[in-house]
Amino acid sequence: MRTNPLWMNVWNYLVSKADFWGSMLASHFMLVVWSSCIVIILGVPLGLLISRNKRLRDAVLGVIGVLYTIPILALFGFLIPLMGIGLKPALIALSIYGIMPVIRNTCVGIEQVSASFKEAADGMGANRAQILFRVELPLAFPVIFAGIRTAIVMSFSVATYAVFIGAAGMGTIILIGMRTYNEGMLVSGTVLLALTTVLVDRLLGWLEKGVQKKFGMVEP
Repeated sequence: MRTNPLWMNVWNYLVSKADFWGSMLASHFMLVVWSSCIVIILGVPLGLLISRNKRLRDAVLGVIGVLYTIPILALFGFLIPLMGIGLKPALIALSIYGIMPVIRNTCVGIEQVSASFKEAADGMGANRAQILFRVELPLAFPVIFAGIRTAIVMSFSVATYAVFIGAAGMGTIILIGMRTYNEGMLVSGTVLLALTTVLVDRLLGWLEKGVQKKFGMVEP
């Protein structure tokens, strides 16, 4: 029988266990940051590559699409026999889930750059590298950034499941709260994760709008 109101249990947990949930939240952030770095480093160049070759694009997007449909827990089941448990398989799983929107948006963004801009740069004597870095990437950057934003927010949510493979994060609080029937712990972890995910999405949204204004995609 509940002796205290739920909100009081939540408040007591947040105050008394600030060190623990703060550590779990920091671990969650680092897991997402590292996986996002992997996704960007691999996804953007691969998106650029497949934008030049339709056959390669269809093949790469098809393979990534199949991997993307695998449930996260099933993916952990494949990775555990190969890599054990801990941070490494969690990073690989999150990278697989996050790389799809980055590759796709990079490819679409480059393909949407008008040929007239590239022809104008070529007529002024620009080489292929200069056209890529001074024309294509700046014009495609808002679309690419939108894909990066989607990947980061999605990874922030999916990273909760990393607790099942031995990686620390907010999933640890939620899982322990469920197993021990600790309402204060369970609700606190859920609310903290939800609020932080929304905050990250809003911050990335504001940054995205700033990027779009800079490149003339929206009215200032």
